[in-house]
Amino acid sequence: MGPANIKLNPVGAAMFLAVALCLIIYAFGVPNWFNREPSVSMKELLSASIELARRGGIKVKDIRLQNALEEKEKGKTAEGAKEMLTRGDMESNRAIVYGMSKAFTGVQIISEETDLKPVNFKIIEDVSKKLEEVENIIKGDEMVPRKDIAVWVDPLDATQEYTENLQEYVTVMICVAVKGSPKIGVIYKPFLDQTAWAWVGYGHSENLGNSKNAQDSKVKAPKKIIVSRSHSGPVEKIAKKAYGNDTQIVPAGGAGYKTLEVIKGKADAYVHITLIKKWDICAGNAVLSALNGKMTTLEGDTIDYKAGGDVKNHDGLLVTAAGNDHYEYLSKLSKVAEEAKKSVSSKH
Repeated sequence: MGPANIKLNPVGAAMFLAVALCLIIYAFGVPNWFNREPSVSMKELLSASIELARRGGIKVKDIRLQNALEEKEKGKTAEGAKEMLTRGDMESNRAIVYGMSKAFTGVQIISEETDLKPVNFKIIEDVSKKLEEVENIIKGDEMVPRKDIAVWVDPLDATQEYTENLQEYVTVMICVAVKGSPKIGVIYKPFLDQTAWAWVGYGHSENLGNSKNAQDSKVKAPKKIIVSRSHSGPVEKIAKKAYGNDTQIVPAGGAGYKTLEVIKGKADAYVHITLIKKWDICAGNAVLSALNGKMTTLEGDTIDYKAGGDVKNHDGLLVTAAGNDHYEYLSKLSKVAEEAKKSVSSKH
């Protein structure tokens, strides 16, 4: 008599497979592939961030050149300066956030602007995840759990200056933070078509290769401190009290612009004494870190960029480039900064 010819119906086959899987898990544990978390290629995220910053920047530039800003005031800063909102902010924001959401489904995005509507991703242009300029410089890659990533977007930094047509201060910025630490920064100047980017530990754009090292800062006098145009007066008093009456104060617009000026060696430090939003500083923080510079609060603390946390940095800002003694600057500044912060707060 030959072997029995056993046939299982579909229900029986499914039950057999379920029992077999349970026995395997009982004997050997849960397989790695069964509980693997979705991961994202940081190299691909860098390329996409560069392309999307430029995509947003094209919107910013075109709207300004067409003089179609549709500007309005959305609030005031702690210093009493107007916080402006324009069509350039909104169109850039949509281009970046929709593009990022399509390219990396489920990645957390924190943006300065939130006026987004449901959109059919089929009409959103695909984003390149492999740029030649990145491939030429970055040779490695890193896969990071999606849940650990937060993408910070400033679709138009220096909106006030944008409305005044002070084009040199305007930037579009994207930052990728991993577990709250800024790792990838992209700063795009749309009116100059210049992109500065960096990935901490992996490399940076060629135009940052000649950034001036500030090793001679201890003997250089006077110090040059770059500050916000909206409150240059109070910071000038603080800086001169901290670093001497011959300290030069350079008012400028945009946190991205000011951080790049420090990186390039055109200023010794960037000082901000009041509240600043994290999307204004995350990209600059990442680029600075990749070049061994430093950004802290005026308390000397690093800044946490985890998604779901406070989007406001309440304790001021000190930015110095590689070679500067950040904590020497900080120790002199912190002695007078707290008094000034209280003075500004009491007026608003």
